[in-house]
Amino acid sequence: MQETSDRQPPRLAAGITREVLETDGLRRVLRQRHPEVELITDRVMRQSIAATLDQAPPQARAVEGVWVFGYGSLLWNPCVPVAEWRGGRIYGHHRDFHIRLTHGRGSPEAPGLMLGLVPGGSCPGMGLRIAARDLKHELLMIWRREMLTGVYRPRWVWLHTDDGCVPAITFVVNTCSRSYCGRLAPDEMVHLLATGHGMIGSSAEYLANTVAQLDAQGIHDRHLKYLQARVAASRGG
Repeated sequence: MQETSDRQPPRLAAGITREVLETDGLRRVLRQRHPEVELITDRVMRQSIAATLDQAPPQARAVEGVWVFGYGSLLWNPCVPVAEWRGGRIYGHHRDFHIRLTHGRGSPEAPGLMLGLVPGGSCPGMGLRIAARDLKHELLMIWRREMLTGVYRPRWVWLHTDDGCVPAITFVVNTCSRSYCGRLAPDEMVHLLATGHGMIGSSAEYLANTVAQLDAQGIHDRHLKYLQARVAASRGG
C-alpha cells in the first residue's frame, strides 16, 4: 500500500496547509529538496499515534476526542478542525528556540530556528480539542507536520485551565535529533531568527506569527518579545 498520494505535491509558498498535509506534500517536497533529511514513514507515525493514545491517562476517557497543547505554530496554523480552544498552562517545560533547521524555515545556506518544549519552568499556551470523529486521521495530520523529521517526541501533559485540569498531547524537543542545538547565545539566536529562511518561509515570520497569536490570547511571552524586538532591529525594522 502506498503511503502517499499520487497527486503532485502542492507548492509550499504559502507554508504548511491542509492540502499539503492531506497529500503528504511536505514529505515529498522534503525528499526532493533535502534528500539528506531522514523522514519518518506514515506507518511509523500511525504506530506512534496508537502508542500515544494507549498511554493516555484514565482522565482522558472523559474527553470527547483529544486535547492537544499548542505553544507555537499550532496556535496560528493548526490545519485541523478545532472543536474547542482553551487557554492554559503546563508545568515542567517551557518553550524556547532549541531546534536549528536547514530545511523548512531554514536552509543549508540560511539555517533557521524552531520552537520546542524543553525541561524546566512552565509554558502558557492553548489547548486545541480535536473531536472524536476521524480522530486518528486528524492526529495523523498533526503528526505529519510535527513528527515528520523526528525532531519532537509526543508526550502527555496536564494542561491547567480556568475550567479545570485536562490531559493533553504535546510535542517536546527530541534531544537525540540532529537538529537539537541546545541553548544558544542570544546573539546567535537573533542572527538565525533574522536570517533563516527555507521552502516554507522564514524564521522571523514564524516568530512574529507566534508572538502575534500569543498576544491576541493575552499571553505575553517576554522572552519571545525580546527576541522579536532584536530581530526587527537587526533587519532594520
